[in-house]
Amino acid sequence: MVAMSAPEKTTRRERRSVVAELEGALLRDAGTFPYFMLVAFEASGLPRFAALLALWPVLWAVERLAGRPDLALRAAAFVATAGVPRAEVEAVARAVLPKFMADDVDPAAWAAFGACGGRRVVVTRMPRVMVERFAREHLGAHEVVGCDLEYSRLRRSTGIVRGGGEEAVADRVRALFADGDRPDLGMARSESATRSFLPFCKRQLRPPFCDADDDGSGVASEQPKCPPFRPVIFHDGRLVCRPTPLMSLVILLWLPLGVLVAFVRIAVGISVPIQTIPRIAPYFGGAVVVHGAPPPAMRVDGSESGVLFVCTHRTLMDPVVLATVLLGRRVAAVTYSISRLSEVLSPIPTVRLTRDRDVDAASMRAELSRGDVAVCPEGTTCREPFLLRFSALFAELSDRIVPVAMNYRVGLFHPTTARGWKAMDPIFFFMNPRPVYEVTFLNQLPAEETCAAGKSAVDVANYVQRILAAKLGFECTSLTRKDKYRVLAGNDGIVNAKPATAADPAWQRRLKEAIGFLLH
Repeated sequence: MVAMSAPEKTTRRERRSVVAELEGALLRDAGTFPYFMLVAFEASGLPRFAALLALWPVLWAVERLAGRPDLALRAAAFVATAGVPRAEVEAVARAVLPKFMADDVDPAAWAAFGACGGRRVVVTRMPRVMVERFAREHLGAHEVVGCDLEYSRLRRSTGIVRGGGEEAVADRVRALFADGDRPDLGMARSESATRSFLPFCKRQLRPPFCDADDDGSGVASEQPKCPPFRPVIFHDGRLVCRPTPLMSLVILLWLPLGVLVAFVRIAVGISVPIQTIPRIAPYFGGAVVVHGAPPPAMRVDGSESGVLFVCTHRTLMDPVVLATVLLGRRVAAVTYSISRLSEVLSPIPTVRLTRDRDVDAASMRAELSRGDVAVCPEGTTCREPFLLRFSALFAELSDRIVPVAMNYRVGLFHPTTARGWKAMDPIFFFMNPRPVYEVTFLNQLPAEETCAAGKSAVDVANYVQRILAAKLGFECTSLTRKDKYRVLAGNDGIVNAKPATAADPAWQRRLKEAIGFLLH
């Protein structure tokens, strides 16, 4: 027999096909309940979230005691999605679920799955609409096998799922490999998967997965290299923690108290001088942590301009928090997109940019002549440890540039959103049991690193991005605001007033205009 060379053997390995179960194999947790809770909360709201949680003991009994996990899943799907518009279900699957799935990926399972460069098939017990985005974009799957949600003619979910049984899954997997070439590798944990598609695969793997399981030889060095897992950079939704039954109960019990605490914190913050907030925050369960020191303020005689604070953009309140630690200094916030309500409630001056470069530059120079200016050149928030591309406009306006690394810590609710009401962002921040903000002042840029020394504005912006990322331990990217909103909301993130149609009643047009004014 002719021995196969190492390069040929590696190529053959890399072209292997694989069929893997999602729950319990690629993901550590075999449970689907948290994902239905996310759909219920994000697509429909608190009442459906509470109803599904109240049903959990019944679902657990049906699955564990009666041995009918399929029936429990169908019941959970019905309660979570019945009557929900199809667009909302798809939006949650696109913007919310991938983050929680990515956090639960088993590294060893991904190493085995990702090393297969042939056809990759993911088998799931959940409706395919909930899984496909994550499976294709982050696992590199070519096909997703599972049940399907039914929709009415009004494009609303009926809550009924079709397909997904053992025989249907087995038939679908066999149809995908109808050319006669069986899958090289099968990965599964559940008994149903073991009975359906796993016997059809040439090799079978079950948890726990390890490198030695690749070919049974125990030689880990022959394991083909697995590409790095693609992280979830953009995600939406308000819940920070995975909504397990226990965590969901904690959220429900905390919500009434959290709303009260949030309004008390906001009322106190509006009532007291802004410079006292860092000192009194610990008495209300929060904290503002400051590292470093800002440069001196502009001279009273106006012989020099104010300081341009270039901040990382984590939440809507970045400039406000910055102003609280700059004792007695006037700080204006430059905003790309902010709700009218947030502008009205803002304790510091705000400057709305028009996206016209010349007009925006003139506005920022005028504010710098009056005092300090805070700008977030990313143009939008990012929750993960990544920095988006910095707009270079700020570098052309001043040589007194101070980078400021802003970050926050929360436990229950995210204070940012791409699809929801942005005016609610501060409320959700203060609803957390212990919201913490960190402000780190870096040294003012040396003259040789500014445009005054002949540097281009793009070079200055990239340099500031790099030093801020290094300070926070983040990663620089070239992604922009448009990239974020295309992923999360399916648009470019530019708020445009939608003209009312003649078919709309007058009261409805006036209501739309009022809501649009407050929220956008």
